[in-house]
Amino acid sequence: QVKLVESGGGLVQAGGSLRLSCEASGIIVRIDSMAWYRQAPGKQRELVARITSGDNTDYGDSVKGRFTISRGNARNTVYLQMNSLKPEDTAVYYCNMVVNPFGSRWGQGTLVTVSS
Repeated sequence: QVKLVESGGGLVQAGGSLRLSCEASGIIVRIDSMAWYRQAPGKQRELVARITSGDNTDYGDSVKGRFTISRGNARNTVYLQMNSLKPEDTAVYYCNMVVNPFGSRWGQGTLVTVSS
């Protein structure tokens, strides 16, 4: 089995920064893609950022230019650097990885709260 563990959420003032981390553990043949999603109260879960095994990235329109997704050197860890945070970034952030041979796996979520 594969387990994803997120960390780094918390409370920050508008304009501040946070860095989220997500580490995968277990029997992993290959990680095909890594992504961060978020879900705000009363809203659907949305893609924040994604990075493929070839290090191609894409971002949600609302975070382009402010957030950066990257892999760790061990390649079983993904980070989300969030700068210039806004109150509308407040949400539970979820890590997602497509892990060979198990498929899509989700972390438990970490809460990010941005105060105005």
